Amino acid sequence: MILLKNREDLNRLRKANLIVAETLNELKKNITPGISTAQLDSIAENFIKKKGGIPAFKGYRGYPAALCIAVNEEVVHGIPGPRKLKNGDIVSLDIGVLLDGYYGDAAITVSVSEISHEAEKLIRATEKSLYAGIEKALVGNRLSDVSMAIQNHVEANGFSVVRDFVGHGIGRNLHEDPQIPNFYSPSAYNPRLKEGMVFALEPMVNQGDYRIKILGDGWTAVTNDGKLSAHFEHSIAITGKGPWILSSA
Repeated sequence: MILLKNREDLNRLRKANLIVAETLNELKKNITPGISTAQLDSIAENFIKKKGGIPAFKGYRGYPAALCIAVNEEVVHGIPGPRKLKNGDIVSLDIGVLLDGYYGDAAITVSVSEISHEAEKLIRATEKSLYAGIEKALVGNRLSDVSMAIQNHVEANGFSVVRDFVGHGIGRNLHEDPQIPNFYSPSAYNPRLKEGMVFALEPMVNQGDYRIKILGDGWTAVTNDGKLSAHFEHSIAITGKGPWILSSA
């Protein structure tokens, strides 16, 4: 069941998501060769707490950190640790915040110093695919319109959309109905979009094949072929005036 949000709900969701956006901006300032993923996690957790929020991912289903950080061939859910970033890496940063009973969730992929042209193209196509999906998040459209817009943009640029992970509803729970594939699935739940729906849209895009595998830690997803992956996410509200990007700074 998709829970519709009223104006007060949306305002509270906006506040949680603003902390997410500010945290991601803070992390971007600290992306430099030599910094460890554990240091980035500490920066994120401390910043969220300073803003009055709670790191939403820490402890969620047993996840041990505030930040999900995925480097190069890692797709999502990488656990921060001693690994140090180096010149040429691409890094996906995924953050969730709980504030006064409401959740925010967003992700970005950034470069460490100079990166290859192909890596740059992957990041750009992934981000633009997210906005292509957001543009279709209109009252009266169907959920599949969003999914197809994301997939079409990704594949037009020669990349592939991860199938194993999808976007989701968000509100007083971090994950709510519906699941939102980043690709067209004829069997997927496909409701018409209504004012008050709130979604976390999050395309994960691979340089090569879309298939992934989970590492031995039980969390970290990597590309099956070892090629690069990128990830962008925004939490958005469906309104009568068009989509409202709650996690935009």
